[in-house]
Amino acid sequence: MTPKELGGPKQRQILEVLLLQLGMPVSKDRLVELLWGNRPPAAALQNLESYVSVLRRGLQPGAGRSGPLRTANGGYVMDESAVDLDVHRFQLLVERARRGPAARAYPLWCDALALATAPLLENELCCEWVERQRQLHAAQVLEARISAAEAALELGRHREAVRHARDVLGEDPLHERSWTVLVLGLEAAGHPIEGLQAYDRCRQVLDQELGCAPTIVLRAAYERMLRSTAATGGELGQALSALLVLHGRGGDPEWSSGTQPLLAREEAASVLRAFLGRSLSAAA
Repeated sequence: MTPKELGGPKQRQILEVLLLQLGMPVSKDRLVELLWGNRPPAAALQNLESYVSVLRRGLQPGAGRSGPLRTANGGYVMDESAVDLDVHRFQLLVERARRGPAARAYPLWCDALALATAPLLENELCCEWVERQRQLHAAQVLEARISAAEAALELGRHREAVRHARDVLGEDPLHERSWTVLVLGLEAAGHPIEGLQAYDRCRQVLDQELGCAPTIVLRAAYERMLRSTAATGGELGQALSALLVLHGRGGDPEWSSGTQPLLAREEAASVLRAFLGRSLSAAA
């Protein structure tokens, strides 16, 4: 059916409410509240019943009250068995994915996300109940995406884990579970430089927005990537080795205690200054 065949905006909104509550009766009083807020017209109930009659003629011609839109408990309900709705299928897939191990859950998360590629009711006029439903659905999609990222990471599908985590961070830069998946995924995929950059960005965002530091899991990954990159040699490796020395993380027990020989610290500082000087000159 086209929006015109539904009969108008009120009929469309009634249908949207009933579809979002698929299989659950919605009372007439609740529908009146959603349609008109705190200022319903005197004939609100009669108008509502008229709108539902128009909907029935369009949705189930000739079927009367025996079609998918039914009267129930002083209100109306859409028959779950007679309707195939993407948002409902999304919710069912999410429920199944939550109950299974990563190997079984991951394809379910992906199937669910494939059904949620656009905002809920994106063409509907802005009103309070629509906005609440959009926010609720968006939060469910975000949670499904990070759950997919964590499952992919557990299964060793590092590129997919990184992609899902970046999608979440594009919507919520403060989502620390996504930063964890992103950094660990880049580390496991053999991209320590990108992992270090991701960690640094995470550290900045959390510090500026929340006044806190990354978790111990992220800090441990950061140090592992620093050491692995430093061990490769080359100019960057030397600079990172110097940085580790200056921060008391050179790997030697004496350095770890914070009592590095002065000469080693001076040499490390010299290496780091030279590297930064060359980098700044190249950037200029």
